[in-house]
Amino acid sequence: MDLIVELALSWLLLWWFHKANLGVLGIYPAKADWIVQFLVGLVLSSSLCALNYLLQTVFSGSIWLWNNDFTLSNFLSSSWWVMHSVLYEELIFRGALLYIAIQKLGVKKASILSAICFGVYHWFSMNAFGNWIMMTYLFIGTGIMGYVFALTYAKTNSLYLPIGLHFGWNLINTVIFSQGPIGNQLLTLKVGERFNTIENMIVLFFSTLALPLISLWYLKFIRASEGKPLMI
Repeated sequence: MDLIVELALSWLLLWWFHKANLGVLGIYPAKADWIVQFLVGLVLSSSLCALNYLLQTVFSGSIWLWNNDFTLSNFLSSSWWVMHSVLYEELIFRGALLYIAIQKLGVKKASILSAICFGVYHWFSMNAFGNWIMMTYLFIGTGIMGYVFALTYAKTNSLYLPIGLHFGWNLINTVIFSQGPIGNQLLTLKVGERFNTIENMIVLFFSTLALPLISLWYLKFIRASEGKPLMI
């Protein structure tokens, strides 16, 4: 229901400010290249997130325990929960408001504004407010990723690629490795040793920068969307 409300409000904002409809968000009708972009984003982000956990496991000696109570039904319902949360955030931060901001401010300034809002939002969604170390980490990490998500929308004129990138990372993080608000999923962690300083820095930089850098690299191979490309 909340997604329907978001779509309705998005349509109203787009019509009020630019006499445009939801088509400018690149969500319908689905083009073949948009589907490909979603799948590429999904594979890239899920692979990098899995590699991030592999690094953590190797460095710390942690053991992951298989949850025998986790069923296909659990996987499907948890995956939909992740997709729902991704769509909710994308419609807010890369939806009508970003489109309007791009028209007013240009791509770079609008993307920076979107990234700042995305970073601050995670202070509250991750219950980090008051913990300045966690707040700083979340603001930088999610802010960088939010900036890249905004650029992917501007370059492709579609939400499919940012949704794929966002969904892939969150799916592996939440449903496979149980690092989310919905409890134990497929794998549960038996904590190993703590990282040393160098190992901790490697994991920190990888988790923060790997997906944004790979996403920016991939954008170089995408031709700007025909019609009314936003990337300027």
